[in-house]
Amino acid sequence: MKATVAGVAPGTSIEVWFADEARVGQQGTLTRVWAKRGTRPRAVRDHRYTWAWLFGAVCPERGVGAAVVLPHVNVEAMDIHWAEIGRRVAEGAHAVLVLDGAGWHTSPKLRVPENISLLPLPRYAPELNPVENLWEFLRANFLSHRVWDSYRAVVDACCHAWNTLMRTPQRVTSITTRAWAHVNIKGA
Repeated sequence: MKATVAGVAPGTSIEVWFADEARVGQQGTLTRVWAKRGTRPRAVRDHRYTWAWLFGAVCPERGVGAAVVLPHVNVEAMDIHWAEIGRRVAEGAHAVLVLDGAGWHTSPKLRVPENISLLPLPRYAPELNPVENLWEFLRANFLSHRVWDSYRAVVDACCHAWNTLMRTPQRVTSITTRAWAHVNIKGA
């Protein structure tokens, strides 16, 4: 973490953010549901193939997030997402954005805002990114066992799910806080 923020002006407040993207669509994800032991509850399942990508990032300490919903995942989409995160970082602060090593996260073509530094996670360690838990929560509570008629309906569902969660900052903090992410940069 120290090396990531080495070029940041001394005294600048550092925020730790986590980012990832999730595919949401008509071939929805089934999740666990409560049912009587020995029974197999019915669930709706769509066989069409319309998808949207929900790009999300959260700052557990502040309980805030930034998200965009786009039709594709690529460098251009990441630029849009990074810009949205950059607008949500507290004024005068610098964000360390923790993310996985996907090719579109590490491309030299990316335009990372001045107030963000990228910190990639080790390979094959998705459990270190608490946004994975956020996706699990959103799917379990808003995005699974649903049938959407169109791409627009998928986008609307993603926006509704994200915005509903962001209205409960204490829940965002509860789901995404990690003890190892509380590094005292100033004293380091």
